[in-house]
Amino acid sequence: MKLQRYAGNPILSPHPDHPWEDLAVFNPAAWYDEEHKQVTLLYRSAESHPEYKCYFGLATSTNGYDFHRVSDQPCLSPNTEGFDGATIQDPRITKMGDWFYVTYAARHYPFGQFWISGGREAYKTPPCGEDFPHYLKTNATLTGLAMTQDFHTWIRAGWLTNPMLDDRDVILFPEKVRGQYVMMHRPLEWIGPEYGTEHAAAWISFADDLMGFRTSSLLIRNKYEWETAKLGINIPPIKTPHGWLTLYHALGRDKFYRIGALLLDLEDPARVLHRTPDWLLQPEEYYEIEGFYRGVCFPCGAVVIEGTLFVYYGGADKYCAVATCNLNELVSHLLTCPD
Repeated sequence: MKLQRYAGNPILSPHPDHPWEDLAVFNPAAWYDEEHKQVTLLYRSAESHPEYKCYFGLATSTNGYDFHRVSDQPCLSPNTEGFDGATIQDPRITKMGDWFYVTYAARHYPFGQFWISGGREAYKTPPCGEDFPHYLKTNATLTGLAMTQDFHTWIRAGWLTNPMLDDRDVILFPEKVRGQYVMMHRPLEWIGPEYGTEHAAAWISFADDLMGFRTSSLLIRNKYEWETAKLGINIPPIKTPHGWLTLYHALGRDKFYRIGALLLDLEDPARVLHRTPDWLLQPEEYYEIEGFYRGVCFPCGAVVIEGTLFVYYGGADKYCAVATCNLNELVSHLLTCPD
């Protein structure tokens, strides 16, 4: 089974008249308002300035395919005096009650245009003493939590992950499980025999408070032929009668990012019930290959509209695109797959 691309892709492209999104728009989170029949995309944008700062833009659609920008300004920008002072990226949206909880990756200092020779080296952390905090020295990627009710007014709660780690691909479950909040994440440095994985993998954590995740267990690591390097979870899980459905990415030998799917146990989501042995989507089209990273399909959000799963993804670190499938058919396919 494969996801089917929308013939009108890309659904969003860089906007030459908006300096904060004139280089790239990609890796969108998504939310579907069933009452108003509207899809909201919270997408990552990048400026063309050599610092390569990233922002969040907002776009809406009434059919899931045709999107219109809400504003000519970003809805959330880096906080110049915070841990997310240089960039905010790769949002994921979870709603609990009246609040949207958005996890996002962030860096303290500019990253630079990494695809250009010398572009990244031009922006290193400033000179600092040997006692300077580790995460500031390394400019590690932290994951923050932002909260909103309308995508216009925000509360930055702080960071969710250990500042001593490069930790991203953080996903919150949309409800408590057995009285606890649940988070999935991908700590880059947790590799080696003591962690049970040779490459960066997906982990799961439970906590009594949204900012209280302290211990984790390994969820999935490389298993199939198309998964030869790091992997991580992509979208907030969708509750089905057969388990929590989510998508994950894995890096292949060709450095392409491909997408697979999981079903996790409803009562114990640390237990993987089923996992697709083959990928559902791989880079093939120009908007997945011709960009600032060659060969990327990277979803950050998915919604269900009248039984169809809409998967919103970034292509080649430059564009926003969408692919679809019948939700029940995907779940049925997963039920035939091993764990």
